[in-house]
Amino acid sequence: MTLFLLAIVFRVFNIQYIQGEKYKQLSTELTIKQDTIYANKGNVYAADGNLLATSMSKYTIRMDVVAVDTNVFEKNIAALSKELSSMFDKPASYYENKLRRAKSRKNRYLLIARNVGYNDYLKMKTFPIFNLGVYRGGFIAEHKTVREHPIGKIAERTIGYDDFRGEAGIEGAFADFMQGENGLRWKQKIAKNQWKPISDVNEKEPVDGHDVITTIDVNIQDITHHALLKQLEIFEADHGCAVVMETSTGEIKAISNLGRTSKGKYYEKRNYAVWESHEPGSTFKLASLMAALDDKVIDTSTVVDTEKGKIYIHNRKIEDSHRGGYGKISAARVFEVSSNVGIVKLMKEHYDENPEKFISKLEKYGFTKPVGFQIKGEGKPFIPTPDNKSRWNKISLEWMSWGYGVSVTPMQTLMFYNAVANNGVMVKPRFVKELRKQDKAEKVFKTEVVNPKIASEETLKKVRKVMENVVVKGTAENIYSPNFSMAGKTGTAKKFIPRTKNKDGEWVGGYYSTERYVASFAGFFPAEEPKYSCIVVIHDPDKKKGYYGATVAAPVFKEIAQKIYTTTPIDNQSVKDKTEFAAIDKDYKNYDKKLSKEYSFIPNVEGMNGMDAVSLLENIGLKVEFSGVGKVNYQSLKKGEKLVKGKTIVLKLS
Repeated sequence: MTLFLLAIVFRVFNIQYIQGEKYKQLSTELTIKQDTIYANKGNVYAADGNLLATSMSKYTIRMDVVAVDTNVFEKNIAALSKELSSMFDKPASYYENKLRRAKSRKNRYLLIARNVGYNDYLKMKTFPIFNLGVYRGGFIAEHKTVREHPIGKIAERTIGYDDFRGEAGIEGAFADFMQGENGLRWKQKIAKNQWKPISDVNEKEPVDGHDVITTIDVNIQDITHHALLKQLEIFEADHGCAVVMETSTGEIKAISNLGRTSKGKYYEKRNYAVWESHEPGSTFKLASLMAALDDKVIDTSTVVDTEKGKIYIHNRKIEDSHRGGYGKISAARVFEVSSNVGIVKLMKEHYDENPEKFISKLEKYGFTKPVGFQIKGEGKPFIPTPDNKSRWNKISLEWMSWGYGVSVTPMQTLMFYNAVANNGVMVKPRFVKELRKQDKAEKVFKTEVVNPKIASEETLKKVRKVMENVVVKGTAENIYSPNFSMAGKTGTAKKFIPRTKNKDGEWVGGYYSTERYVASFAGFFPAEEPKYSCIVVIHDPDKKKGYYGATVAAPVFKEIAQKIYTTTPIDNQSVKDKTEFAAIDKDYKNYDKKLSKEYSFIPNVEGMNGMDAVSLLENIGLKVEFSGVGKVNYQSLKKGEKLVKGKTIVLKLS
């Protein structure tokens, strides 16, 4: 018995004194932990300072009811319940019953609310009981950051993300630069694997990441997005893209990529403008015409016999869309009416024996290799060459001349057309203006010249004139306006159906569809001194409703050009045309009317699009803070209050 007692005494002594520190440390590790506070990523801004992507603080609010003295609890529970009711739209009785039930059950981790914004979090800290802090008031606030796009889904794929979906767009490309430095906070275990902060003060405060300033213009982006969306809906197309580029700088002012869901709605599925390499069809004829003019093998006045609009080369048919053909016409007219027969005969006559000469021009025009963007996912172009025996055949040159047998991305086509508009100077399209650290520019991205001169002045002058005539008296005369000038080229391409095995193991496909098309239009405006270039590409429109580039894509180009003229006048040209889309025009006029109105009192912006509401309120002199995306469902300054310029108004969007 004595030996047993001695053993117990020794064991106690060993645990308490010899291994005491070890067990104390183990106990601490089991009840206290160091928690990471993740830093906010840097913001993505539009060129004019509008937020495109930002990290917003969200809080989960809980309560350690046990920590609150009973007298304090009873004295203030009614007041706290009333404040919670006011903020979260539930009866005060609901919260009082909930808090009393939690008190009786000794709940140390009672959920009060999730996804609380920063301003509401600050307000809640002042509520009765909560204002006593963590220890006496039981107020537990768990912080997290969420990524928000204040302008909604517009340009989402280009703005991008860096999360479980991968690295896409600008956010993916500059993820390392935009990451901040994480902070640290101590937490204590209270019950059932639940942890609460030990104090209100962090051990190490997080440092937010750095910012990216893009080239996007929010106004032009909004115009482009809605013009494309409307046309996709009208023609029930599968997907499409539209891009607006500033001619002299290469800055992308707008980029919209919309794909159709199974329910017929459209959203930013993929960055089609950058990723999708496809046969362009007749927009490629500009490269053919320009090469022949620059090599001086033809002139715009050169006559070509288009016969009756149908010819065969090595038993392959080439046909014009115009029944009966155009007969004998000039090379300029071939381009203006988009004669397939005419362009093929011209190219066959002058390049059939030396196709490499034409291919060298395509290399000069930027079609043989990717543009090389900072964002990931650029599609690879394909231009066949005679030394590639498996992809070159006796009709390859002729098919290339009218945009078949080649594959290029919309961004490559736009870069080429922009060079024509820019007096032959080919500049690289870019999405980012600068990278900023603490409001100081760390890196500025300047205009990058890809080719200082893609053609002679004489050639450029001629092709620009015929491109203008395409709109005045050619395939795109349906979008002609006497009030503002445009130049460009329509494109209509049949889709190639690849040869594959079906579920029964039978080979299907391997032909050009007569039911599926790609409609496009590329060009610039104004025609005389171009400020912007633009491309519109729409895949798989409903054939019954229309499928030609002039019918499907060109009106989108006109809508974009007209709206840009209207909102940012170029060279004081007036615009009197009736807009193609009455709904867009009505929204624009209503918004402009609100913006120009003199305000003495706070307007009602509830129900308005968030972007419009912010612009309106800032223009009348208020400072705006907001959370969420979509339409305004709450404004802190009520309608009818006297307007005090410089005052802050808080908006909630959903």
